[in-house]
Amino acid sequence: MSVKPNAGRMTAASEGDVVVLLIGMRINHFWAVRHWFPVLMGMGRMLRELGSDPSRGLLSHVLLTASPRTYYVVQYWESKEKLYAYATAPDMFHHAAWARFNRMEREGKVRQHVGLWHETYVVPEGSYESIYVDMPAFGLAAAHGVLPVERRGRSAKERLAHRSAP
Repeated sequence: MSVKPNAGRMTAASEGDVVVLLIGMRINHFWAVRHWFPVLMGMGRMLRELGSDPSRGLLSHVLLTASPRTYYVVQYWESKEKLYAYATAPDMFHHAAWARFNRMEREGKVRQHVGLWHETYVVPEGSYESIYVDMPAFGLAAAHGVLPVERRGRSAKERLAHRSAP
């Protein structure tokens, strides 16, 4: 992510549908470090793995904290197909980490100690808009680039009506 602000009003330069994955964890018992710490570290490992190979499809991500117990990542993907491919690739860390978590859950080792969640959104073109004022590229704009807001319209209604060139 760029740290230098873009002067003025900008919008994300995304074209077509956008794919957003929200994925996170909740620490249910702080004292159960051996249960939640590997989950927390696993996300970092997956992000490094994805960052080392842009062809996997992760365009950008933002790490967020909702509370001292809840941590999550907003991820922007090139396509749902690339997201699915990463999630199911047997040679990627996600596959091994998810298998390990499922095994531990079946054995009752993580139950109630750590919670996991994710939400995936495939947002059709014409159903999203963005505006950034004197901000570095952030969120959707970090994933797709920025352009002056006027190129997509002066109002949210106009930006939502934007369609990519055929």
